[in-house]
Amino acid sequence: MDDESNPPLMDTYKHLFDDDNHPRSLLEAADEDDHDCGLPVINLAVLEQGEDAAAAKQCRAEIVRAASEWGFFQVTNHGVPQALLDRLRDEQVRVFRRPFQRKVGEPLLDFSPESYRWGTPTATSLEQLSWSEAYHIPMMPPSAAEHDDQVATADDEDENHIRELQGDDDEMMMSCTRGTCFLRLNRYPPCGGGGAFGLCAHTDSDFLTILRPLDTVGGLQLLKDGRWLTVKPNLGALVVNIGDLLQAWSNDVYRSVEHRVVAHAARERFSVAFFLCPSYGTVIRPHRRPEGNQIDSVYRSFTFGEYRSQIREDVRLTGRKIGLPRFHRHASSPPVTQEL
Repeated sequence: MDDESNPPLMDTYKHLFDDDNHPRSLLEAADEDDHDCGLPVINLAVLEQGEDAAAAKQCRAEIVRAASEWGFFQVTNHGVPQALLDRLRDEQVRVFRRPFQRKVGEPLLDFSPESYRWGTPTATSLEQLSWSEAYHIPMMPPSAAEHDDQVATADDEDENHIRELQGDDDEMMMSCTRGTCFLRLNRYPPCGGGGAFGLCAHTDSDFLTILRPLDTVGGLQLLKDGRWLTVKPNLGALVVNIGDLLQAWSNDVYRSVEHRVVAHAARERFSVAFFLCPSYGTVIRPHRRPEGNQIDSVYRSFTFGEYRSQIREDVRLTGRKIGLPRFHRHASSPPVTQEL
């Protein structure tokens, strides 16, 4: 592709490649395990049809098992039209093909200028560098405010389905609206012979993430049983992964798993991710069992705003996210509480 559209990643971060602390050994170790890691694949058709109660119950059990054992799973028959996904990829490629200076200097549509991001400004080592560029797209941009009533009506049916699954514990999930969730359009440029992480190892700070690979270029890896496993792209499925908030809400029943992306040496990679986030004031509380008995909570209650503030502070001070351990009931140091 035209170099004019590429962010100046190597020029900006060459000093990190010259450092002795290079993740090449980690990348090579991951390559040795480069195979389909066997993520659970769950067919959602039985939930949509609603005709076979036993099959629907089994499908829900498979989701719970995958969320508990893997923290990642794939779903098929998800209802997103293939034509829409194809159009999304075409538009995403077009957007990233714009000259870099335009991407930095000109807002995309009416989104904030800060919606375009590239690299990792705070990186002090290659382990902290993300060799990528991305657009963070709010689900309800400012110009859509006049359509709020239409959006609320469109969300009603989905909210009813969530209430059926959540029972009396739906308050937190219901705070996830189009005004709090967002999409991230990802592009991972080829990294040549340098070797780099397209996205450094992390867990997601939301309830749930839904990822759609837009090509067959692999690179997504997850940590399971102490080993990095590569997820083979499946264009017929969406990848779902559990976020930190759902792990905290479930008292560690569901797993927010560390994952990363390895940049390809010669081929660019595209993906799009949807992040299910609550409002900053939403309180994350321990889950109650159906009979109403409070189980021992692993974490103290906290707001999403507190969580985001703590992450930002830890990254500023240590260069990395610490996440949920900060919110254990018996954490050694109290989290910061300043607002973002």
